[in-house]
Amino acid sequence: MPEAVVCITGASGAQYGVRLIRILTDHGWDIRLIVTGAGAINLDLECGITPEDLASWEGVILERNENLAGKSASGSSSIDAYIVCPASGTTIGKIASGISDNLVTRSALVAMKEGRKLILVPRESPYSTPHLKAMADLASWGVVILPASPGFYHSPETIEELIDFIVARILDQLGIVHEIGKRWSGEEVRSD
Repeated sequence: MPEAVVCITGASGAQYGVRLIRILTDHGWDIRLIVTGAGAINLDLECGITPEDLASWEGVILERNENLAGKSASGSSSIDAYIVCPASGTTIGKIASGISDNLVTRSALVAMKEGRKLILVPRESPYSTPHLKAMADLASWGVVILPASPGFYHSPETIEELIDFIVARILDQLGIVHEIGKRWSGEEVRSD
């Protein structure tokens, strides 16, 4: 079974992380879930659930953010991908600066040092100059920066469709074949 670390931090957009976990587990992935304190607040405000609720799903294991000895922080573990969704500006800044003061940042830095897939999904807007610089640095080091900026060319009618637009982009980065969201075919615009 492939295994991913999914981190939910304090940026608004917890629904993206929840939907990502559901889709990954539906595709047979095991999830090591890490939720920051502010991430737990947003899970409650935006989704009406707790980290423990998510950990009750089959295939999801909750790791405490304070536990720097968690499996997610080990370079010798065989974890396939690390996704911080949503990624707060503070978390992005810490990762870019090499600060590993909690399990989220430590896991991300382990992913980088081991050359594993690391995807950061910033949701805050607008971006501050320090956060833009941090994201540019991280991208130059091989980290995927995938802002939670949904498209509208597929004529979404629900919030769920907007969420799925971003989750589909994450799945594409992981090489997961999926059927969520409408793909652009090039036939949408008629040439006269």
